[in-house]
Amino acid sequence: MRYSEGFRNSVLRKVLPPESRSVYVVAKEMGVSPMTLQNWLAKAKDGRIAVGSESAEPTPAGRGASEKLRLLLESRSLTEDQKGDWLRRHGMHTQHLTLWEQELEGIVTDKQQNLKQENSELKKENKDLKKELARNQVAMAEALALLTLKKKADRLLGLDEET
Repeated sequence: MRYSEGFRNSVLRKVLPPESRSVYVVAKEMGVSPMTLQNWLAKAKDGRIAVGSESAEPTPAGRGASEKLRLLLESRSLTEDQKGDWLRRHGMHTQHLTLWEQELEGIVTDKQQNLKQENSELKKENKDLKKELARNQVAMAEALALLTLKKKADRLLGLDEET
């Protein structure tokens, strides 16, 4: 079984100082054979593998929403037997998938709420603008009527200013 470099490094960091946890406890927690973990430790002490805080592979928390969605969808097509190997290759655990699903549901829900709120604000603004337009049309009709009446009154009274 092949594990990603990021996964291996995260497991080794739990066993090495400053955490210095038990090999057997970490192996059980991470789903790795204690013998595999012992081999990794021996290679790390010999300098054959580097254990750094930074790995070339992004951590589960450092992945973007689109990548999380892609990985979630990809994981749905796998059988339970395939999923364990797939998770190790990507340096993840099953709880990451659950957390990402909840996170993405939250993003979608927030987006829907924001769109609903924006929609209701736009509807209110549209309603207010229609009222203002109706008032302006009434005011313009009144002004036109007054202007027409003034012209008729001026003509009747002989106040036309013809030059």
